[in-house]
Amino acid sequence: MQDLEKDFQDRIDRGEVIEPRDWMPEKYRKTHIRQISQHAHSEIVGMLPEGNWLTRTPTLRRKVALLAKVQDEAGHGLYLYSAAETLGISRDELFEQLNAGKAKYSSIFNYPTLSWADIGIIGWLVDGAAIINQVMLTRTSYGPYARAMVKICKEESFHQRQGFEIMMTLCNGTAVQKQMAQDSLNRWWWPSLMMFGPPDAESTHTEQSMKWKIKLKTNDELRQQMVDVTVEQAKVLGLTMPDPDIKWNEERGHYDFGEIDWEEFWQVVKGYGPCNKERLAARNKAWDEGAWVREAAVAYAEKQAAKRTQAIAV
Repeated sequence: MQDLEKDFQDRIDRGEVIEPRDWMPEKYRKTHIRQISQHAHSEIVGMLPEGNWLTRTPTLRRKVALLAKVQDEAGHGLYLYSAAETLGISRDELFEQLNAGKAKYSSIFNYPTLSWADIGIIGWLVDGAAIINQVMLTRTSYGPYARAMVKICKEESFHQRQGFEIMMTLCNGTAVQKQMAQDSLNRWWWPSLMMFGPPDAESTHTEQSMKWKIKLKTNDELRQQMVDVTVEQAKVLGLTMPDPDIKWNEERGHYDFGEIDWEEFWQVVKGYGPCNKERLAARNKAWDEGAWVREAAVAYAEKQAAKRTQAIAV
């Protein structure tokens, strides 16, 4: 076993890609199931706060764009569930974990979308944070996950530009519209920084994930990148960052920023956020109401299989 683990680590160190049929440590497999499934669940639950605005978009153009984005997110979930299945876990089991409240997903989606500006902020900040985190995953060590991320990152880039364009329109509009944009930034900034996970000192998975090249940067490194990028974008929008401690540090070559409320982060992760119960209830409602679709799909597949069997027999 030690020889297998050494050979496996040597492959990782050489930058080789691990495929489903390759030998891998059980912990590597379970770590990837955890990470990929959380990512997939986040895409599916992430449709809910935006779906809340599909019937209330300000223009038909915005409705078409938002519909396309929500559809993309459903597709991302499909790619990721498929990648997780290559590790030996069924999609039904993953859905069961999500619907039972046993599985985690990104804490950001447990916050409410109170205004149309929140749809812009999700694209700008939330999808922006996702891109920062996910671009490195196109080079992660597990092949099916890395390949799925290539297409996902391309689409997330479009979503981020869409959100920034919404924010730009609001900021160049009336005083009320710009204030709406500022209010949205004030509410979503800190939860967006929490998306990268706990600080490195409190992250139980970072060290091993870095060793196996499941992650290529730490939580704090990714968070710093997010701050550096977003502060400059906020200047373009003419918005004020809701953190009085943000200041350029010439010596570090990065922006310093204030302390994150980690107590709030852990409360949301543990199920006590503003919309945790609402999101879980919505998922179970959709699952129950969609039972007939799943049953019909199975019946159709069985019918087609029977036809093929009959044709072969003839």
